[in-house]
Amino acid sequence: MAGPQTNSNRSLDFVDMRDAGKDRGVMGAKEKTSKVDAPEPDVAAANDRAAEKKASWVDRKIDQLISESSAALLSQQARDGHWAYELEADVTIPSEYILLNHYLDEIDDKVESRLAVYLRRTQGEHGGWPLYYDGDFNISASIKAYYALKLAGDDPDAPHMKRAREAIRAHGGAAKSNVFTRFALALFGQVPWRAVPVMWVELLLFPQWFFFHIDKVSYWSRTVMVPLMVIEALKPRARNPRNVDIQELFVTPPDRVRRYNSNPTGHWVGDLMLLIDRVGRQVQPFFPGPLRNIAIGRAMNFVRKRLNGDDGLGGIFPAMTNTLMAFDALGYPKDHPDYVTARRAVDKLLVFQDDSAYCQPCLSPIWDTGLATHALLEAGMKPDNPALTKASEWLAERQILDVQGDWAKNRRKLRPGGWAFQYRNDHYPDVDDTAVVAMFLHRADELGNQEVIDRAVEWIEGMQSGDGGWGAFNADNTHYLLQHIPFADHGALLDPPSADVSARCISFLAQIGFDKDHPSVARGLEYLRREQEGDGSWFGRWGNNYVYGTWSALCAFNAVGEDPSEPHILKAVEWLKSKQRDDGGWGEDCASYWQHRRDEVKASTPSQTSWAVLGLMAAGEVDSKAVERGIEFLLRAPRENGKWKEDYFNAVGFPRVFYLRYHGYSAYFPLWTLARYRNLRRGNARRPFYGL
Repeated sequence: MAGPQTNSNRSLDFVDMRDAGKDRGVMGAKEKTSKVDAPEPDVAAANDRAAEKKASWVDRKIDQLISESSAALLSQQARDGHWAYELEADVTIPSEYILLNHYLDEIDDKVESRLAVYLRRTQGEHGGWPLYYDGDFNISASIKAYYALKLAGDDPDAPHMKRAREAIRAHGGAAKSNVFTRFALALFGQVPWRAVPVMWVELLLFPQWFFFHIDKVSYWSRTVMVPLMVIEALKPRARNPRNVDIQELFVTPPDRVRRYNSNPTGHWVGDLMLLIDRVGRQVQPFFPGPLRNIAIGRAMNFVRKRLNGDDGLGGIFPAMTNTLMAFDALGYPKDHPDYVTARRAVDKLLVFQDDSAYCQPCLSPIWDTGLATHALLEAGMKPDNPALTKASEWLAERQILDVQGDWAKNRRKLRPGGWAFQYRNDHYPDVDDTAVVAMFLHRADELGNQEVIDRAVEWIEGMQSGDGGWGAFNADNTHYLLQHIPFADHGALLDPPSADVSARCISFLAQIGFDKDHPSVARGLEYLRREQEGDGSWFGRWGNNYVYGTWSALCAFNAVGEDPSEPHILKAVEWLKSKQRDDGGWGEDCASYWQHRRDEVKASTPSQTSWAVLGLMAAGEVDSKAVERGIEFLLRAPRENGKWKEDYFNAVGFPRVFYLRYHGYSAYFPLWTLARYRNLRRGNARRPFYGL
């Protein structure tokens, strides 16, 4: 990804958020004591001086970091007004990039050698590769990384390759990998095609009422599956010009493995689906050829309609690579405009560092810009500052107003009005980005952005699901029986409502003036109350994890004016306080998405600490010891290149399957937190005024 243009000469142009002549900087003011317990006058005076000195240091440090972090954030803004930080996933993405090149015989040794450096650096002490920083061994990621390194020229007898091979075989070998990995291996002739579930492209011809229909799955599943169905129907073979194989990773020769596919959930419906898959494999060769060709044509019409320029199908790497391989399987020449466009979209995701490189799963400019602008407003930047004006204009131009995306299949009469996550992805806006962007535009210039905000309100209200919550990209995407099909072993086929997304929508509606009795808000609040966990937290579908979900929910309750003394708020506050670590911060490992590991923590992180403190302040806890300690953690935490240092992954694509590290989170969330703390302590309010 090309780096954003910097402009270090712009004035920060901040508003002074403090009350004139007042400084409420003394933290932990001493309480009145009886004569018996009162310290000697000189001791008491010394304690007061120490408290004042500490408070003075904290205030100066907060002001300093807000100023420095704001300047650093501004320096990362592109000339057209947006922000776009790197978005890092696990090694499957750069590994698949190398596999794609060798599948197509478009090998680029210079790029692949740098990707190989990244793969070697991220190898775990267990010998394989994890799904997230400092995570456990994952067999599918490890197989792809090993194969990619071998394709890139690494000697299989090299120490790191030996360690990886031994770890993979110790975990059952390549036959134990997930469906997507086995699909890649089938393309390279490493496993037979019976190693993957049957994916009838003819299903695209079935009516919407049929048990399985492409409109019933999530947007990401849809964009990945449609070109994949074409590939499965044609069963092409990778060029693999260097004839690299990985047979050494199999414990049992792949042709002799009797059962590859398994029931992903253990439910009886899954067993039935496996039986249907076995029967379907027997009858598939007898399907009429003309019918298959019609289905392939429908699939490619779907793809071409949503090709999305050099932002790619669905704006996500797996859909883009499947598109490119489908074009190749259908005999598209390499200079065909659609092929060239699809290739460019994939290459746009590369990030080059000093001697290494990796491939991003997608780009996040709308999300980064929305959150960065909130942080700058909180830090005191005037809404008419040129930096925020440019950001407002850039965002407003990207509101999707004239494309009825796939979401419209369930909301046919609803006008579009949302934002996507990427630069362009008009068929797939999401309510989470829409709420965040619209809250910023409302806060920056309510009257000037009224028409833009009204369309966002209309779309978000219309996307509310029947249970009162909101999914990210679809309404009522709750066809849970589909989770039992063999293809769905990743457990992320659907896009049902979630607490964090629903909370964001409620926060937006409340910020623009909807009260808690408004039908949409009332239903949303009831959904949030139902979704609260027994311990007081909320699950974080798109951020890591319960800290993220709980922060989101507390923001929504604050925005509607919920009394902080309500039992569900008190319970959430107590949960957050109970999870604070000895260093004052909060940290929650990606393993928390497994229920039996939900309390696992490795280290406190700036992002998670920021969410916890923001959540506590939303519940009226600005003067609490927990908030004070959280702020002190952020003041002490290491910083580099203008932002807080954060190695741990802080978000999730699919729980237990695919994790993310937003490089921008440690730039704007700690800044946002420190600024809000300063504003609340030095102002008259004890709770935030805004939805976020």
